[in-house]
Amino acid sequence: MANEAFSRVQVDALLKDVGWSLTDGRSVRFEVPCPDRSKADYVLGDRNGRALAVVEAKRAAISPVEAEGQALAYAKQLGTPFVFLTNGEEVWFWEHAREAHPRQVRTFFSQLDLERRAASYAVRRDLLSVPVDHRIAGREYQSACIEAVSREIAQGRRSALIEMATGTGKTRTAAALIKRLFEAGLASRVLFLVDRKTLAKQTAEAFEEALPEYASYWMRAGRFRDEKQITITTLQSMINIYRDYSSGYFDLVITDECHRSIYGKWSGVLKHFDGFQVGLTATPCVASDETLARLEDEDQAFVRDTLRFFNVEKPTYRYTMKEAIADGYLVPYHVYKAKTVKTAAEDGFPVKRDEIDWSGLDAETKAELEQAFGEDGTLLVDPNALERKFTIPERNRAIVREFRKVLDEGYLGPDGVMRRPQIGKTIVFAVSKRHAETLARMFDDAFADQKPSPETRYADFVVSDLSEDETGDADDKIKRFKDEAFPKILVSVNMLDTGFDCPEVTHLVMARFTKSTILYQQMRGRGTRRADHIRKDKFTIWDFVGVTDFHMDDEGEHEGGLVIARPRKEPPKPRALLVLDIHDWIDPATRGWVAMDPDGNPVPIDGPEARAKELGERFEYWMAEHEGDLSPSQERLLKQIGEQIKVNATQISGFGMERLVHPPFSLRGGLAAAVEAFGGEEKLAGTLEHLNKAVFQSGGDGAH
Repeated sequence: MANEAFSRVQVDALLKDVGWSLTDGRSVRFEVPCPDRSKADYVLGDRNGRALAVVEAKRAAISPVEAEGQALAYAKQLGTPFVFLTNGEEVWFWEHAREAHPRQVRTFFSQLDLERRAASYAVRRDLLSVPVDHRIAGREYQSACIEAVSREIAQGRRSALIEMATGTGKTRTAAALIKRLFEAGLASRVLFLVDRKTLAKQTAEAFEEALPEYASYWMRAGRFRDEKQITITTLQSMINIYRDYSSGYFDLVITDECHRSIYGKWSGVLKHFDGFQVGLTATPCVASDETLARLEDEDQAFVRDTLRFFNVEKPTYRYTMKEAIADGYLVPYHVYKAKTVKTAAEDGFPVKRDEIDWSGLDAETKAELEQAFGEDGTLLVDPNALERKFTIPERNRAIVREFRKVLDEGYLGPDGVMRRPQIGKTIVFAVSKRHAETLARMFDDAFADQKPSPETRYADFVVSDLSEDETGDADDKIKRFKDEAFPKILVSVNMLDTGFDCPEVTHLVMARFTKSTILYQQMRGRGTRRADHIRKDKFTIWDFVGVTDFHMDDEGEHEGGLVIARPRKEPPKPRALLVLDIHDWIDPATRGWVAMDPDGNPVPIDGPEARAKELGERFEYWMAEHEGDLSPSQERLLKQIGEQIKVNATQISGFGMERLVHPPFSLRGGLAAAVEAFGGEEKLAGTLEHLNKAVFQSGGDGAH
């Protein structure tokens, strides 16, 4: 009995955590009699006292699911649609009329979330009987996709993975699925996650057009807006607030471009919400041994982790680029291959000592190069190190000259056929910000005769909004590129690789090499969209780095089209290869955080709010690394510690046990309760020491 009484103290705390009132006499009732004279431990009611859920509490040593039969009997007698099972450490939720088994959730649902679910429950319809809105998703494969996911939901499954090629309308398909779920009463609040703010803005605009009858918004900062039905945001925007909401806040969670960077380290954020999980990706996710063998280690991990997270052996629905081209929804492409002499030296090219400008090098770099050159004064360089360790201005000029020449004159192949690329917009993929700036200036100069005035930019550049070198006006530049005549060329560093939608793009210039098949396919997808208004029937990949050969993207391979290759001389075989800068790492001095104002613009990092944000994000990194290792009581205490760290961000340099004897911790048992939660003072001290290293020391675990 003592153990069960302790569990009920824990249960009370868990209910308070999500806003339940234990004292108003309506919201939470205790030891509620049933017609058969048994008593339900707890009954959760709406604001008018109407019973919504039974809570059956067991002592910590008993698995909560062992009480499911007992709790079900209470629920049927009291007429509640929902059941919670708990032992104070775990919480399980059960909508017993439509689910065979309860499922574990992170928290109890709040009163408002239960009321909302009960209201939806009362008007629920058969999902498969609700028609798909073909005004939103009118293509046959889009409807087939929605049907496939709907069948999974109707059968009681909790997740699905959609693989659809870039340009085939994943966002519109998701919008039509959302509408169907809303109309069927299976969802009334949706979270749509993207990995960068530019995609959030793009999605918000698409939803306003496709779903005008449902209130959607882009959450850039602050809190979730309870009056809105669809929340569109980035993970970074919700990392400091998601724990303030119950697991029942969202009924559906859609992760767009579900890269491993989103849900690997951050799985705690996604798993916090109980909603049905849908992943959207343009990246092939078929984990056959043959497929995985062709991928880099990082790509293999992406495929495996994606399938594992969504609990599928293969995507719930697939629509490939090859199918979309065959069906006429996407355009095919040509590949134009041309390498400079240095780039073509696949086994490395020699650099002599007198070819280096030593005057601008620091002492450390000079010493490193002296050692690398050795006695003979010649260094062999991997071409893939170009624009990382070495830059050759003439190589960049040659790329620009070649592009302009073939664009103007066409290319006469060995077969005697003259081929001309189609006129349109151009994306150039560069290595670094400096490389992007250089290429943008060179392209602008090369096409100066095509500009209406000297001050007009024919070419411009953008750098990732996740990068230290972010171009602060990236959104404006991208908008001009999409909507205005100029710039015609946009040079990108990790900005336009995924999710960018501009149908007028007819040229992709590969000035950056990547071994990642996934990244290459994402880059290639930027040109696939149709643009009938400019009579676009194909696009051209300009391969100046050998990336198409590396990924076997040749005629008859993958989904490729015509390949146009320039002959090249066989390079001489060097004696040995010294690879420079293949492994890279972050310079601690360059680390920093980028804050955004409510309009998504960068603001200076200073003041208490920025410090609180920085420490809060470091704390969440640390919590994510310990997902699954913490009991609810430990997690609750640590969450409270995290809030105190943020509140006192400018005055605190570490969190010690002495703080636990003061409010607000003393109101919940103080130091004694904390020691008990962690099973001893030594374990508590060790946990706080590890947390302090992660949050307050820039080089600590999880602090970057």
